[in-house]
Amino acid sequence: MVPAGSAPVTLVLASSSPRRRDLLARIGVVPARIAAPAIDEGPRAGEVPRAYALRLATEKAQAVARAPGEIVLAGDTTIAVGRRILPPADTEAVQRRLLALLSGRRHHALSALCVIDAAGTVRTRIADTIVAFKPLTPAEIDAYVACGEGLGKAGGYAIQGRAEAFVRFLSGSHSGVIGLPLFEARAMLLTAGYPVDAPLG
Repeated sequence: MVPAGSAPVTLVLASSSPRRRDLLARIGVVPARIAAPAIDEGPRAGEVPRAYALRLATEKAQAVARAPGEIVLAGDTTIAVGRRILPPADTEAVQRRLLALLSGRRHHALSALCVIDAAGTVRTRIADTIVAFKPLTPAEIDAYVACGEGLGKAGGYAIQGRAEAFVRFLSGSHSGVIGLPLFEARAMLLTAGYPVDAPLG
């Protein structure tokens, strides 16, 4: 918490995703401003999914200018099958390939966070959620692609939408799969001195 008599800290969300803003609102956190970081999100040669997600979250946070008294929060959600990093579904053809790959098997949704506090201290955490899809028929894949909600999403699906009906098993953070693990985010913001006042329970 902020000591008595000191200036309150304010939060900058380093993200272009409206989903992260909406998720923060669930715990009563409203960023003072939102800044879209511009970084190269391509994986490096030999980079494993966990290291990749943490690196992107950190680079996003560091790419945003921070004024005195500001805390920066950034996140990255990466979908991985084994050591394979799945790309965002930037076309319907890519989305179909991704859904066919995820059909009937488990995958990891790695949701990384980086917080830079007002003193410049950098902290990172990651929520690793295991998600298993039911076997998908070609007709189910076609119908899901046609609805449009998974286009541009990591792994080609949005768990907060129609794709939730494909999930037969999930272990970890549901909000992390959407784009921001709220348990970890709340803990990190409190550690950084940001007063998260939303009541729990």
